[in-house]
Amino acid sequence: MQRRSRGIHAGLILLLSQIFHVGISNIPPVTLATLALNIWLFLNPLKPLFESCLSVEKCYQQKDWQRLLLSPLHHADDWHLYFNMVSMLWKGINLERRLGSRWFAYIIVTFSVLTGVVYLFLEFTLAEFMGEPGFRRNCAVGFSGVLFALKVLNNHYCPGGLANILGFPVPNRFACWAELVAIHFISPGTSFAGHLAGILVGLMYTHGPLKKIMEKCAGISSSNMHYPGQQYPFNSSGYSRYQDDYPYGRPGYSEDVPRNYDAYTAGLSEEEQLERALRASLWDRGALKAGTKNNNLGDFVVSE
Repeated sequence: MQRRSRGIHAGLILLLSQIFHVGISNIPPVTLATLALNIWLFLNPLKPLFESCLSVEKCYQQKDWQRLLLSPLHHADDWHLYFNMVSMLWKGINLERRLGSRWFAYIIVTFSVLTGVVYLFLEFTLAEFMGEPGFRRNCAVGFSGVLFALKVLNNHYCPGGLANILGFPVPNRFACWAELVAIHFISPGTSFAGHLAGILVGLMYTHGPLKKIMEKCAGISSSNMHYPGQQYPFNSSGYSRYQDDYPYGRPGYSEDVPRNYDAYTAGLSEEEQLERALRASLWDRGALKAGTKNNNLGDFVVSE
């Protein structure tokens, strides 16, 4: 299965404009590297989508385990890429500066693999309990499972406030579940299991044993873990200086970043950006809707 080709990748152009509007120097290194890798692999895919998507049949039964690494880094089209990477940009800026670059990189790698494993487990379970072998063939591709896991983390560290989900205010602690339902209500072809897998991995980190397991594997004692709050000394230029004094970041690293993150996104909240991107994506693919459903690409099948 090949990626649909078009002369102009409007979603990619829009994504690049968002990145340059934020400013490359204002994007933490791991977040920037993740964006760059996904864009590079969209333009230069290692394998066709049918050979990189993740399914029980291909990965587990045929032992093609490399799909665990390939599937989150490949996207079905430019709007799929835009939709996911705009979300990654916002989440990465918040989480990487809170947790430090090294630990955030560790999280990205762990979540990428573990989300795929949980996805396979969910699809296998559905196939067994419902007696429907089609679940084994559902093939998912895209970064959205990881993004749902990161959203759980972000809501865990910033528990207060409301999120705007399709125009409805939702408490942050329920935002992931509301988005899970909303996305599949708007676009039924998306991979429900892929997104649910991301939420479950995020909960395993925030409320389960995953964080302690990761610390133990990294040789870190929980008693030595500390994530001091960021400090943003304000200066007359309207910018604030970020000091990365986290144990997993680069000691003494600092950079000037705009104090008002809304300026990056024209004042839109993350959910409003994603809603706009989804509408644009659905409009852009309207004429190809029937063909998209036949492709059955799980997570494209669009991601977050």
